[in-house]
Amino acid sequence: MPKAPPETSLPQGCTNLKLRQFMRRMNQHYDLEMAQVGLKTTQFSLLSCVDKLGPLRPGDLAAGLKMDASTLTRNLKPLVEAGWVTVTAGDNARSRLVSLTESGRAKRAEARRHWRVAQDGINRLLGVDQVLALHALIDQSMEKLAPASEDGDE
Repeated sequence: MPKAPPETSLPQGCTNLKLRQFMRRMNQHYDLEMAQVGLKTTQFSLLSCVDKLGPLRPGDLAAGLKMDASTLTRNLKPLVEAGWVTVTAGDNARSRLVSLTESGRAKRAEARRHWRVAQDGINRLLGVDQVLALHALIDQSMEKLAPASEDGDE
């Protein structure tokens, strides 16, 4: 009796590995542009989020970035040392607020032009339709993978 053909409708390989490989390649693309202004892509993302949402509590910033608190603290440190971000006392002794400084706003504006070059390059390399489909797939997948506390099912 002949062997049944392998099931080709199932994903082959590890999804996590494929995503990590994809993210490394994507980070390289963006980091080449960000390096021209002395930033990493992750730092630009942090500056952008703080600019858009700040001042805000570190926990809220971490949640918005889907990042744990210790990673956020580690990633904020060089931005604080550069004088682009401040972490100050909040409403009470236990709370803190993360804010962008004027020099942080200027650095973000400078970096945004390079981010645009990187984004336009991705749009050109992958095609706008594929980038839009990728964004939609990521958004749908993030929603399905949300921890119970994010979607109200505690």
